[in-house]
Order: sequence, then structure tokens, then C-alpha cells
Amino acid sequence: MGDSSMSTDDIPKGKQTAVKLAETDFAADKREHDVGSAVADYWTRVRSGDLGAIPAILGLVGLVVLFTALRPDTFLSKGNIANLFIQALPYTILALGLVFVLLLGEIDLSAGVASGVCGAVMAKLITDSGQPWYVAVLAAVVTGVVIGSVIGWLVAWVRIPSFVVTLALFLGLQGVTLKLIGEGGTVPVRDDVIVAIANKNMPIWLGWTLAVVTALGYGVSQFLRWYRQHSRGLHAKPVQLIAARVAVVAVVLLLGTFLLSRDRAPSPLITLAGVPWGVPLVAVLLIIATFVLGRTSYGRHVYAVGGNAEAARRAGINVNRIRMSVFVIGSTLAAISGIVLASRLNSVAPGSGGGNTLLLGVGAAVIGGTSLFGGRGRARDAILGGLVIAVIDNGLGLLGTKAYANYLITGGVLLLAASIDAIASRRRSATGR
Repeated sequence: MGDSSMSTDDIPKGKQTAVKLAETDFAADKREHDVGSAVADYWTRVRSGDLGAIPAILGLVGLVVLFTALRPDTFLSKGNIANLFIQALPYTILALGLVFVLLLGEIDLSAGVASGVCGAVMAKLITDSGQPWYVAVLAAVVTGVVIGSVIGWLVAWVRIPSFVVTLALFLGLQGVTLKLIGEGGTVPVRDDVIVAIANKNMPIWLGWTLAVVTALGYGVSQFLRWYRQHSRGLHAKPVQLIAARVAVVAVVLLLGTFLLSRDRAPSPLITLAGVPWGVPLVAVLLIIATFVLGRTSYGRHVYAVGGNAEAARRAGINVNRIRMSVFVIGSTLAAISGIVLASRLNSVAPGSGGGNTLLLGVGAAVIGGTSLFGGRGRARDAILGGLVIAVIDNGLGLLGTKAYANYLITGGVLLLAASIDAIASRRRSATGR
């Protein structure tokens, strides 16, 4: 029997090209990936306009250095570090919901006042009706789901632009809050569990336990993912970079826990230490949102619809259902944001969620790296952007800056982030990425 093997020389020239293409179709998925090639690929993406979280990280580092230099005795003090985290809580949660909406290239102008309505529902049930905190919280979250469902239905099925729908609700929901609370009125929030979210701290041992467990869990998940990809011969990041990423996350978690676990009481007669209860709440929401966007078919569908809705529809994705769902998620997280804001202020007023609440929420998402053009962004953007917003607000407050200057500077930072996003989007279009 002759040798049945056949070299490419025995294949007609016209078919050799097809064979070579077939052999290389999945070459990028199976090629060996070392640190050098990973860095080169990352640099190529950056040059092509895929900046990710780079602007937010650089901005955050620059702001911390600036305010530390201007107020070295107060900005990085033990008490002020805790204030930074607490200040960022409501805007970060609001931004986390807006990330889902922005990924579709939509906008929700009612998210801020929706948080106020939900906070008012919770406060009224606790204070006036004597309901337990869990019933009031559930009612507030359900209110957020209803608001998001109405917005999503009008946008997805009635086909009214999201700008118009949410602008109408921005005005209408303020009337709902005013009706619930009364003009000039304020509903106090006294429930110990609700107040503890933004005003009480975890036991120090519990804070350290959660930090260590989270760091270990993140490390295990990253290495297991790398092992599965590597064992199947699929494209995987170098294990050295995985280890470096895990180390950075662990250092951030443990350093943050260390700083928050120090006694920051102004008087030696009392003790004030520990991680605020609101911080693990944000961490849980971040983990859930990251998993949904990065590890589920729903998350892939959100990115697909945000990137090209018509192509997603032709691929069999229910675009209307996805479009409605992001508004439900956004309003639900707005409800949680309203609960946290009520906890921080110990009350709910007719203006709760109004003013610059929405602008800071949108600003946090965009500054963190979520594109206004849809299809690009991650859950972590809300955290990074929320910290940037909190650092600006806190630092300017320590400097004694006038309120008008605070608005001008924050607006300028948002405009800069939007400009970077627009330039990066044009760059991506020019390079075909």
C-alpha cells in the first residue's frame, strides 16, 4: 500500500489557499501567548482606540496625588478615607445600573429621581406604616422594577426614544416624590438596619475575613479559567499576567481593609473602626454585574445589541427584550442607590435623587470607561468612575472651593471623559476594531 499522506504540493494551487485559510482560521485562538505578545496585543488595542479603564485609573491616581499635595494632613487621613468610600456609595450603585443602559447606547435621565421615589416609598412604609425594614426595602426595589418596566416597554415596543421617555419620567417622578412626602416635608429614616448601611461599620474581624475570602475566590476563579483554556489549547493570557492581576486585586483589597480597620475616632474615649457596611454591598453588586455581563449569554447579547442591534436581531437575539431588561436593571439598582442615599442622610426629602444625582451617576459610568456610543464598557467602570467623582467632591471640599467651581470642575472632567470616548470611537472605526 502506498503512502496515503498528501503534501500541499500535491494539492492544486487554487485549493492550497483555501487549505491555508482553514488552517489559520482559529490560529489566534490556539497560538501560544507569552507576556511579550500579550503586551503587544494590548498596546495594539490601545492604539486602536480601545482605552478601557486607562483614563479613569490615570485620572484617579493624578487626583489623589494632587489633593494629597494640597492637603497632606487631611486628604489621606484615616477619617477622610472612610468618608471617600461612603460618599461614593450611592453614585457608584446608580452608575452600575446605568452601565447596562449605556451599553445599548441608550440613556436614562430618570434614574436619579427614580432613586428618590424608591427611597421615599421605603421611608414612608417604615415611618408612617410601621413596616419592618425588609418589607420596606422589598417595596422600594419592586417600585424600581415597575419604573424600569414602564420605561423599557415604551422604548422597546412603543419605540419612543429613551431620551424623551426618561425626560418625561424625570419630571413626573419628581411629582410622585412630592406627593408622597409633601411640599417642604422630610421623612426621617430611623431604622437601625437601614441607617447602618452608610453609617455603621462591620466588626474588624469580619472585614478582614471578607477581604481574604474575596481575594482568594478571585484568584481561584482566574487560575481555574486559565487552566481550562490552557488545557483545551485555547487562547489564554500568560499565567504571569494572571498572577500579577490577582496580586494587584489582593493588595487593593487588603490595603483598603487595613486603612478602614484603623481607629479613626476624633476622641480617644470612643472607637470608630471597620469597613462600612455599604462597601460589601457594592462589592456584591459588582460581582453579580461582572458575572452577568462577562459570563452569561445574556451579557453577550447586551454587548451584541449595543454593538449592532440589526446584526443581533438577524442572529436571533430578542432585541426588544434585551432593551427592556437593561432599563429594569438600571431602575432596580437606582432603587438600591436611593436606599443607600436615605441611609447616608438619615432622611428622604422631596428633592432626594434630584439635583446633580443623575449627572454624577452618568458621569461616574462614562468617566470609568463606559462608552456613550454603546457596546463597550464593564461593571468595574462604575466603581472607578464613582471613586473619581468622590475624590473630586471630597478634595474640593477640603480645599474650601466654592460650589460653582465644584460644578465647573466636575462638568469639565465629564466633558473630558466624553471627548476621550468620542475620539477613541472614531479611532476604532478608522482601524476597523
